[in-house]
Amino acid sequence: MAQALEFWFDGEADAAVRGLWRRLEQAGVPSLGTRTHGRHRPHVTFALASVIPARTRDALREDLRLLSIPNLWLSTLAAFSANDTVLMLAAVVDTELLAVHSTVHDVLAKKVKQPSAYYLPGSWVPHCTLAQAVEPAQVTAGFAALYPVEPIRARVTEIAVVDTHTGEAETLIG
Repeated sequence: MAQALEFWFDGEADAAVRGLWRRLEQAGVPSLGTRTHGRHRPHVTFALASVIPARTRDALREDLRLLSIPNLWLSTLAAFSANDTVLMLAAVVDTELLAVHSTVHDVLAKKVKQPSAYYLPGSWVPHCTLAQAVEPAQVTAGFAALYPVEPIRARVTEIAVVDTHTGEAETLIG
């Protein structure tokens, strides 16, 4: 079990990602929407740890309220292999996005248990997961079904800490 700090999208961007999930399903590629039985919303994860304590969540809430959260431009269809192969739509990285990410991790530093190295500054690749735990043939089928992908402009409308096992969420901003 882990807890993720997720930035959720406005209705139009949410619908666009869900449309990509449907196209994957039609191509025989199990999307994140299906694998999680609809528990997860389209999002970009900014941090992941085994536990994000309540006091730390309060500090995040305070600091995030002071920031101007930039729009995310999801435009690059890509895949990577970590524990599982992931098909994703990567976000354009700019200074504003990195500033928000850095602020998040300044708050979390030494206050969370077992932070995931994949989400730390310098390692993080901001993205919206389309499919995970897919086989190589499914990656190929996924690219064929989605390419070329139209960029999605995602306005962040809600930020939450989400239990990655149950899908239970605590909204921090929204």
